[in-house]
Amino acid sequence: MALLADRTEDVRSQSEVSSASLVRHTMIQTQRLLLRWVRNPITLLEALIIPCLLLIMLETVVGGQIRKFTGDSALYGSVPMVTITGAVSGAVACGVLLGREREAGLLARFWVLPVHRASGLASRIIAEGCRIFVGTLAIILVGYLLGFRFHQGFLPTLVFLTIPVLFGLAFATVVTSVAVFTAKAALVEGITILTSLMMFFSTGFVPLAAYPHWIQPVVRNQPMSVAVDAMKALALEGPLARPLTLTLTWCLGAIILFAIPATIGYRRASRR
Repeated sequence: MALLADRTEDVRSQSEVSSASLVRHTMIQTQRLLLRWVRNPITLLEALIIPCLLLIMLETVVGGQIRKFTGDSALYGSVPMVTITGAVSGAVACGVLLGREREAGLLARFWVLPVHRASGLASRIIAEGCRIFVGTLAIILVGYLLGFRFHQGFLPTLVFLTIPVLFGLAFATVVTSVAVFTAKAALVEGITILTSLMMFFSTGFVPLAAYPHWIQPVVRNQPMSVAVDAMKALALEGPLARPLTLTLTWCLGAIILFAIPATIGYRRASRR
């Protein structure tokens, strides 16, 4: 009886609904996603290469003018903006791949296999966080070569690195909820236009005073601008409480609003 009980307990621990299986399956699927993204040129282009080239272009074209206008290096606005842009652009590319996996039936195959149901979404969250963090480090390295520095100490630097990850995960939640319901063409066209407008009408692109007065309230309070302002304050100086609070509000609001649709849509897409 004792041997039978031990075997029963072992079967339960190896079942696809156990917590041990959740951890194991999540790690396996996270590795699968990271390897696929690394091998996909579109994801690398959107997440790493284009943001780094964008940072170099901004510093070359408008960096001198912004330095004359504000007295500070433009990198303290452009580096945060590009890290945020890289996070959201990579999320769009990953959303396209998710749509392709849905159409190819890969999600449905995982659904009928002895795989923990929650490991699919959990692995995407972890993989997205890894992708965003690596992309942020790459952009900061390019910014460092151009003259960007941290002046506020270790803890503010750590919070600086956390903001793009949180912002990217919030945006990835939105993208996932769209990708599991909508065709990939609409995903790319609609969300890419939105992120481009957010970038060009943010305080990281040019200072707030450079925009017309009638649009300054929109620019000042939109999600990318408050994230850029918070990161600038953490790296250089400036007011921190307001932009950091608004950044957390925007990010947590997006996660709360779109997490349930993303979960329902992922489950429905997996059962097609």
